Formats: sequence, structure tokens, C-alpha cells
Amino acid sequence: MTNEALELSINLVWVMLGAFFVFFMHAGFAMVEAGFTRSKNAVNILMKNVLTISIGGVVYFVVGYAIMFGDSAGGFIGTTGFALSGVEDIAFFVFQAMFAATCATIISGAVAERTNIVAYMALVVVMTAVVYPVVGHWVWQGNGWLTVLGFTDFAGSTVVHLTGAVGALVVAAMVGPRIGKYAKGVVNVIPGHSIPLGALGVFILWLGWYGFNGASTLAADPSSVPGVIANTFLSASAGVIATAIYTRFRYGYIDGSLTLNGALAGLVSITAGAANLSIVGAIAAGFIGGIILVEAVRFVEHKLRIDDPVGAIAVHGIAGIWGTLAVGLFDITGGGLFYGGGATLLGVQALGVAAVIAWTASTVAVATFVIKVFIPLRVTSEEEIEGLDIAEHGAYAYEMQDMFKGVTKSNDSFAQRLTKLGKTPSPSNTNVQEKRV
Repeated sequence: MTNEALELSINLVWVMLGAFFVFFMHAGFAMVEAGFTRSKNAVNILMKNVLTISIGGVVYFVVGYAIMFGDSAGGFIGTTGFALSGVEDIAFFVFQAMFAATCATIISGAVAERTNIVAYMALVVVMTAVVYPVVGHWVWQGNGWLTVLGFTDFAGSTVVHLTGAVGALVVAAMVGPRIGKYAKGVVNVIPGHSIPLGALGVFILWLGWYGFNGASTLAADPSSVPGVIANTFLSASAGVIATAIYTRFRYGYIDGSLTLNGALAGLVSITAGAANLSIVGAIAAGFIGGIILVEAVRFVEHKLRIDDPVGAIAVHGIAGIWGTLAVGLFDITGGGLFYGGGATLLGVQALGVAAVIAWTASTVAVATFVIKVFIPLRVTSEEEIEGLDIAEHGAYAYEMQDMFKGVTKSNDSFAQRLTKLGKTPSPSNTNVQEKRV
């Protein structure tokens, strides 16, 4: 094997390893969302996440990749390569498909516990077929109009995270809050059922982010990969520390769920500049992102009065904006304001953020309105109170029945509850007699 062939093989393995890590991030999203919501909706959360990666991957193969990386029409949209026709670099497609599904799944957490799963599936199609690919074309295709202006987003603070968060904001606003979230002018806390599960999800996402940012180098380059990984790790660490300190100062205690989200805010904050910031800059970006997160969650919940059970809009949206603008401040390659580059790059970064918000908000709003005409956006009040696990899937995530030695119990009541909701019990949940020992 020649040196060139060996280098190509090593680069291929690195990118594929990154794709595997980003795929595994969907397990992290599932755990975070399930842990931060109520147990009666855990199966629904898991189904949405596994459907997102499945539907998103197929749709991105058929349409999305071509719109994102096909030959450019005026720097705005791709026009070739549908169903990978003429595409030779399948490894690059696989890696990018994981990103497309990641963008879409951000919506899942923000609309959890009250959204019709069929409507959500339709939104995944829209996000991975059109909304996300168009943004990606502007920034990552090579000839996109934002690329030409000098917009920098190394791994997707704006392309992936802000796009998903703006979609989440629009859909959450149109779906409306969960029953009991806002009552008589009071913002009620609806606790998640398992902080340990949420913490597991955060650690999985943190691990996956090393592939998310690290493999975005698209080569196992020893001159760039270690720096990207170091920035990713230390920015997340700074986000955790900042959130812990700030919540201790603001509320008198270190808030568990916010501190866990602080890691994610730090990760989102460095994603745009992972290859452009120094380690000190990365720590600064993550630390500021962790503080911004706390106030952003409160702003979305109390001022905008949008119910976001997992804080997705703050983590991916507000931190995504900050991470993108941070490049304009801390870029050490010559463009950062604090490194003598002037305000030009910062202005371009702000323009890109505004353009992505405008595009995503308008297209998702129109798409959601059209979907609403054919599919109810949210489940009925009765189904929401009962829980989406039984209403949408005819199953519970956890077995809560007491166990009595020598007593035979019936699952008839479970089947009756399904019937009451107009559902047909499936063979998996209609065992008439089950002996509990």
C-alpha cells in the first residue's frame, strides 16, 4: 500500500468513526429527553428519536444531500445528486446524514409530552429534506452565499443547532404549552422523572461531540484534530463550571438539570469555532455560554412563555447564536475582533445568524401550518393527561404493578384504558393472565 493510499484509508476511518459517534448521540438525546420529562411519556420520546434518525437518513439520501451539496444555483440551493446520483464520496454522505438527523431531533425535546407523533414525523421530513439542507448549502457547500462572504461555522453552531432550535421554537409556540404549565399567571415547574437518566444522556452527548467536532476536520490531521478535541472538552467543562457557579449565586443552590445542560451549552458554544479558537478562547466561549444558558431558559419560559421541557431552545438556539458570534470575537486566524481583525467577521457572523433565523422560522411556520391542516399538531387533553406512551404506543416504559407472591393479576384494566382512548390493544399488551411471583 502506498503512503497516499494509507493516508486515504486513515482519513476514511476517522470520518466513519466520527459518523458512528454522531449516530450514538441520538441515544444521548433520547436519554436527556426521557429523563427530563415524565415517565408516562418515555416510550414516546424513545420512538421519536429512533424514528428521527431513520426517517431523516432516508429523506436526506433522497433529497437533502443534493440540496445541500449539489451544484449550486446562485449560492442558495443545490440542484444535482438526488438519491446520490453521480456522488462518489459515500463516506461524506454518511457523516452528513448524521448531522441532518441531529438538527431535526432538536425539535423533539422542545415539543415533548403533547405533540402528535405523526405530525412530528412530517416535521422531520421537512427539516431533513429542505430546511436544514438549504442552510447547509449556504455555509458548507463551498459556493454558498454565506461562504463567499466569509461566514465561519466549523461544525454547526448555526447550521445544525440554531436551525434546529429555531424550528423547535416555532413548532413549540404553535403546539402550545403542556396542560398545567401556565395557570393563573404562574409558571409551574413540571419535573422530569429521572435526572440520572438525563445525566447519562449528557455524558453520551459529550462523548459523541468529539466525533461531531473532531471528525469535521474530514481528515485525521495531527495538526488540527488534537486542538479541536481539546477545545471541545474544555469548552464543555467551562460551561458546567459556569452554570454551577451561576445557579449557586442566583438561586442559592447548584441546579442539577441546568448544570447538566451547561455542558451542552458549552459544547454548542464551541462548535462553530472549534478549529478557529485558542484553548483560552474555547474556555471563555464555554464559560459565557454556561451563564447565558441560565438566563435564556428563564427568558424562553417566563418572557416568551414557550414551554420547552428540556431547554432545547436555550441550549441549541441561544448558545448557538453566541457560539457563532464568538468566532467573530476570538478567531485566532486573523479575523477575530479581539485579535486585531476588526469587526468585519463579527458582522458577517451576525448576518448569517439573522439569515438562518429568518429562513428557518418562515419555512417551518408555513410547513407546520400546512401539516396542521391534515394532521392535528397535538394529542387530545385526555391523551396528554393519560400519557403519550399509552395513547400513542399502547405501552408503558416501566412496569409499575406491585408484585404479590401467589397472586394472579389481570391486565384487563390496561386494555380497557387503551379502548377508552379509542386504541386497539396489540398482542404485546393483551396477556390476560400473568402470574406475579
